[in-house]
Order: sequence, then structure tokens, then C-alpha cells
Amino acid sequence: MLSTPLLLSFPDGQAQAEALAGTLGLEHAGIERHVFPDGESRLRLPVELPRRLILYRSLHYPNDKLVELQLITAAARAAGVEHITLIAPYLCYMRQDAAFQPGEIVSQTHIGRWLAGQIDALITVDPHLHRVHRLAEAVPVEPALSLSAAGLLGEHIAGQCERPLLVGPDEESAQWLDQAAGAAGAEACLAHKQRRGDREVRIILPAQDFSNRDVVLIDDIASTGHTLAETAAALYARGAGSVDAALTHALFAGDALERLQAVGIRRVWSTDSIPHASNVIPLAPLLADALQQNGLV
Repeated sequence: MLSTPLLLSFPDGQAQAEALAGTLGLEHAGIERHVFPDGESRLRLPVELPRRLILYRSLHYPNDKLVELQLITAAARAAGVEHITLIAPYLCYMRQDAAFQPGEIVSQTHIGRWLAGQIDALITVDPHLHRVHRLAEAVPVEPALSLSAAGLLGEHIAGQCERPLLVGPDEESAQWLDQAAGAAGAEACLAHKQRRGDREVRIILPAQDFSNRDVVLIDDIASTGHTLAETAAALYARGAGSVDAALTHALFAGDALERLQAVGIRRVWSTDSIPHASNVIPLAPLLADALQQNGLV
């Protein structure tokens, strides 16, 4: 077997994985993937594997990916791999952490435990945790590392705007807002969101003067874009001079990006946790530091 760890990735994350491998000075290899007409996957691992494997795959649009993860980890174990670190910059199924109606399945619990049965260590970035405060409570492995890209977002904003005002669209964004504002050396305030469904929200802005301010919205995930769009519209109605958006995970389902542009959001900046045209902030340095600091390479 190989004597040094190998960083392994699927084709959809190859560019990010190669950047991470280059930062760490590790060898990188790709998983060959073919999808048959019926949706089944045929996967092929490198012939020679090390005892310690680092697997990179962001888990947005996760259902097929979870099946492939099961196949890869099972085959790797059978080939003699003893330790698997999963780097999933976007971690799926973290939102449902409680049952709100009788019979609802708490997917965070079940997917978290299932993941823990496949891997030995986990690194993710800004997971969508609410009532669970430690990632290891959701995915019981050691280490289970929840990194934040908020500082990187703030640093990028500082290089783009002279005197920005950072705004979190809801209470959940507070944890990222403060860190981003500190890194940007900027003022910050928090809005309140009333959700009426997956695609309908109402935003209540704080009592603050937004007149002619260059505002940057801060959030962890943009999916449908409705929250950011409603917040931008409310800011312009209160006299904001411009509105940009900075976020960790650019899911952007359907016409979400067009929705943001339609309400006047000038620029959207995201990390490369999910490949998207808005990616301007690489996560490789953040991930590499976490791997090194925790003895995973």
C-alpha cells in the first residue's frame, strides 16, 4: 500500500481537490465515475491505495452522492484502507434537526449516524446547525470539524468596499455576521425574518439609517434566493445606495441568481464549497490548515 495519505475526489470536485492537494503537497487521484441510463453508478478507485485516505466531496444535491459514498468507503475498506477523512465543504441533511409534525423523520440524526459508520473523521464548512451546537452531536466521529468561512468573506469584502455595512438577513446568520464584520472592520446589523414557506418570507429591518450605504448581505446558504432578494428590496426601500451579497454555499436552485440580480443585488461572492460562477474565495487554505492542525495528513 502507499505510505503517504492520498487525496481522492470525484470529477465534480476535482479542481477544488487538486488545489487542496497542492496546498498540502499531497498526491491527488480521481475516482472514475460513469452513470448508466437507469441512474446506477459505476465507480473505479485507483488500484493502489494508502492506509489513510482523504476523500473530498461536497454533498449538495446529495441523494446519489450518498449512495456513491457508501460504495467508495466500503470498497476502500475492503482494499485495506484503515482511516478515511471526509472533506464535505457542504454537508447535507443538517437542517432537519427536529420533528415539527407527527411522523416527520429527523434526517440530521439518521444521516449523521450513517455517515459516522462510513468515515473516521469529518471536515465541513458552515454547516446549517440550529438546535445542535456541536457537529459531533450530529455526526459522531472524532474529529468532527465545523469550520467557518465568515472570516474569509469579511476579508474579501474589505478588499471590495471602502465603508461597507454588513447585514444578516435573519437571526440564524448572526453567527457568521459578527465574524465577517470583524474581519472586514465593518459595522453590522441583523434583520428579522418571518418565514411563510420555502419560497415566501417577510424581512423586517432594524431601526437604522441605510441611506446611501454600501450594504453587503452575509449568509451561509443561498438556495432559492428569496431571503436575500426580499432583504435587498427592503434595503433599497430604506435608501441603501448599493447591495452586494457574500455567502459560503452558493446552492442557487433554478433561477435564484437571476432573482437576486432582478432586485438590484450588484455582486454575489461565494466560496468554492459548491462550484458556481460566483466563486471568488477558495477554501483550500482553510481546509489545509484544519487537516494539518488535527494530524489528519
